[in-house]
Amino acid sequence: MHYRSLEHFLVSKLIPKRVFQNHHIKPNQILLIGGLLFLLFISLFSGLAFGSYSVPILDILAGKLEPLQKTVLTQIRAPRVILAGFVGASLALSGASLQGLFRNPLADPGLIGVSAGAALGATSIIVLSNHFIPEFLAGPFLLPVAAIGGASLVIVLLFVLTRGFKTKGTTYMLLIGIAINSLAGVCIGFLTYISSDAELRSLTFWTMGSFGGVSWPLLAPAIIMISFFLVWAIPSSRNLDLLQLGEIEAQRLGVNLKKLRFNIVLSSAAIVGISVSLSGMIGFVGLVIPHLARLMGGVNHSYLLVSSAIAGSSLMIIADLIARTFVQPAELPVGLITSAIGSPFFLYLIISSKKL
Repeated sequence: MHYRSLEHFLVSKLIPKRVFQNHHIKPNQILLIGGLLFLLFISLFSGLAFGSYSVPILDILAGKLEPLQKTVLTQIRAPRVILAGFVGASLALSGASLQGLFRNPLADPGLIGVSAGAALGATSIIVLSNHFIPEFLAGPFLLPVAAIGGASLVIVLLFVLTRGFKTKGTTYMLLIGIAINSLAGVCIGFLTYISSDAELRSLTFWTMGSFGGVSWPLLAPAIIMISFFLVWAIPSSRNLDLLQLGEIEAQRLGVNLKKLRFNIVLSSAAIVGISVSLSGMIGFVGLVIPHLARLMGGVNHSYLLVSSAIAGSSLMIIADLIARTFVQPAELPVGLITSAIGSPFFLYLIISSKKL
């Protein structure tokens, strides 16, 4: 048999057929996704019903709510639960896609510096707004806009600084992200040092993550933008599967690395920046959920991205429910709950990799 080119030879002989066959979602993975959707349905109604003021689930389903119940449900609890679901889906899907892009199972959305950039923007507003921002500019949109601006600046830096590295751009993007994280940490540390007691309390609570205080005017545009970038990221699943063979092999099989890197990094950075701007810093979701999805159903990204988004949404709603009810009427930062879940799992990953 004659081969037209090296690429034809690779596709015909050297590349296992299962790389292409495993791209499609299998029947057992469809069942798992269905089970995750059912879990999301249960967690959604549990988040709406339970709290310091409970609303019976049957009343919610029947639409028979008293005025106070309706106010609590529609104006306080529903925006919070919906935001928790979207933030969880954003962090988990971006974690799964970045792990595929960097071929690193320990990658998470904070690795490329976007979370740190958003945190620096928000911290700057918390500490400096009373001194340098005119009063007519201050408002509920100022902190989210600053956080998104910080995340956007990091995105621009990542693409500008890695423009000339070609196939090694992914590796250098990772290194630049680590440097950005360190630099942002220095700036946040300085702002923390010069902050007042009131600013320090706000800063501490924000860096631990919370969904309290969200309203529909803030939530509606965030949902639209997050939904757009979530849908945009999922079609990259096949190219992420091919990328696991290596960057050179993926290019020979027709993968446009620059386009793939642009799609994954931009979509991940956008949804993480928007999420962090509204909820604060929430760790370990982007690390833990993709691994749980792999353990349950497999490694093909057409399944992994979807299942990670659904499972991340469920976990975040449940974590927020625990944060609201564990020490009621007080409230725990939701980042403490996710860290309590993620830290032991992170140690498990390290110990497991040592045995291999």
